[in-house]
Amino acid sequence: MTAPLRLGTRGSVLALAQSGHVAEALTAATGRQVELVEVVTAGDRSTAPVQRLGVGVFVSALRDALTAGEIDFAVHSYKDLPTAVASGLHIAAVPPREDPRDALVATGGRTLAELPPGALIGTGALRRIAQLHALGMQFEVTPIRGNIDTRLGRVLGPDADLDAVVLARAGLTRIGRADVITETLDPMLMLPAPAQGALAVECRADDHDLVELLARLDHAPSRAAVTAERALLATLEAGCSAPVAAYGELAEGEAGEEIYLRGAVISPDGSRDLRLSRTGTPADAAEIGKALAAELLELGADSILGQEGHAGPGTQQLGSTE
Repeated sequence: MTAPLRLGTRGSVLALAQSGHVAEALTAATGRQVELVEVVTAGDRSTAPVQRLGVGVFVSALRDALTAGEIDFAVHSYKDLPTAVASGLHIAAVPPREDPRDALVATGGRTLAELPPGALIGTGALRRIAQLHALGMQFEVTPIRGNIDTRLGRVLGPDADLDAVVLARAGLTRIGRADVITETLDPMLMLPAPAQGALAVECRADDHDLVELLARLDHAPSRAAVTAERALLATLEAGCSAPVAAYGELAEGEAGEEIYLRGAVISPDGSRDLRLSRTGTPADAAEIGKALAAELLELGADSILGQEGHAGPGTQQLGSTE
């Protein structure tokens, strides 16, 4: 009998759910059995802010295990991946993307508009903190860290101390907690992180049989949208903890399918909010992202990104993408 494929995963509830879903999909598509192998990352062990730990802190241990042959492939939250290509590794599949929008979980079932000035909102992402400030609704925004259940407990638990938290809708959906969402935030108010809601299935580039096998899970529209978003991020030379947002959508245009890409760079205090959009064909996904980033840089995005390390109290990126 063929040995099961070893799928490396972080041990969080969300990571296990994501990896389990990919394992089931691969078995259904190819008949190959898959076993999950937990790998502890530096980000899991540390309580320090992600900005201090560095980009890729939640994926480096998985990639080391992959390179060493301890696992056959890995599943990452795509927005956690550094934009630089990892030597010897290959993103063999981007499965169908979950809803990339952000979600609000608030006490009393309230929406963002129903929260009063001074409401205390928790989130771990500088991008979200910056956009909440940019709304001008006088919220008190506090950085929080922890897995999904820990963050939800800050609003819904017996020791709740927040009025609301903002999380990725995709993560809540994947662990079966979409019922707690009180509002799915319109991207016009809260533009998602590049590649939010998408998974990256990665293996060794020289494992040609596995590359071909995993490609059965690839969803071309999801890959194109993510490629455009991450090209914008890479061109801005910003990491996954920077106040950069991007959202690519595929739709039918006059000349066929096209990508509509929106991008934003927001100062941590919300006082500067640069937003632009661009369209093009899926085949030109990377070029669309690069061009949009160049336009943002012309408007001064680099000066905003230069503030990232000086955001002041209460504005650091404090958690993984959960």
